[in-house]
Amino acid sequence: MKHFIPILFSFFFVYPPMNTGNHKPSDQIKQEDSLKTMVEAYYRLNIKVFQKNSTKEDIDAIFELFTDDFEYNHPKYGGLYTRDVLYRGYVNNQKNGGYDGSVKDVRVENMIIGLNCVAVSRRYITGNARGETEEGELQMTLFEFRDGKISRIMEYW
Repeated sequence: MKHFIPILFSFFFVYPPMNTGNHKPSDQIKQEDSLKTMVEAYYRLNIKVFQKNSTKEDIDAIFELFTDDFEYNHPKYGGLYTRDVLYRGYVNNQKNGGYDGSVKDVRVENMIIGLNCVAVSRRYITGNARGETEEGELQMTLFEFRDGKISRIMEYW
């Protein structure tokens, strides 16, 4: 055991740890900024859709952020939704008056950016007819990314 430690250290001098990719630290920062920007755009576009006067084009703008095989998973409220099923749900909610403007904003409390994913804790800010606002419950969402788009959203609330 006495000779094991020097042998271990000499291994790292002869065979230094390999870089597993051609990524520079600046590439990581750019990716983190890109993922953060994409999540912020998702929430901004959803707030626009949640308003009374939103249009189908507003919904389309959200779905431009998604990959073709995008999945939305919310185990507490129905489980797994394909891109197509989720899109139809947005359109139906809009046609049926489900987007009435009561959701005024979203407050992101924390965002943890990982490798092609972002974990978000956030809460919706709602309003009533008297103009009063209320903070909703803290909720957690995980966004996964592929090829510069959102490939999956997992809801944990």
